[in-house]
Amino acid sequence: MNFSLDAASVADISALQNMMQLYTHDFSEFWAGTSRGELGQNGRFPDYPLEPYFERPRWSAFLFNADHRPVGFALINDESHSTLPTEYSVGEFFIVRKYRGQGLGLIAAQRLFQQHPGAWEVAVARKNTKALRFWQGAICKCASAGSVSELDWDRPEWNGAIIRFHVSA
Repeated sequence: MNFSLDAASVADISALQNMMQLYTHDFSEFWAGTSRGELGQNGRFPDYPLEPYFERPRWSAFLFNADHRPVGFALINDESHSTLPTEYSVGEFFIVRKYRGQGLGLIAAQRLFQQHPGAWEVAVARKNTKALRFWQGAICKCASAGSVSELDWDRPEWNGAIIRFHVSA
């Protein structure tokens, strides 16, 4: 399978919003019992605010393709959940279910890390235990990732793990 990680452009916003519907659907199971994750009257989740990923410095959107077909995306920004200094933070990361468990997420994560050396942070919602296992493994397998620390936050602004690490150039 031919896999690519490509920087997204404004022309890709429609494809990103379409995949964001799938991502939000998957993530909505963690919002049970809350007001988050409700469908609109049109049967869609609200559109995700993607514009900052094309306007702000250090914010980027990436598309994952397998055999020239979209299979996922990543949104990278510089917002720190821990409030500690960071250069890169994984805002959102998604692989279409059909392609999960085939190593594509690991390949995508490692390529993102390699292309963006510096201080990283990955925040994982407490209920998303599969994602936490994925990120712990992906970071451990990244040869250039060092100084890994994992914080466990239970605060109003964030509830879950925050993994901090540095990727060498």
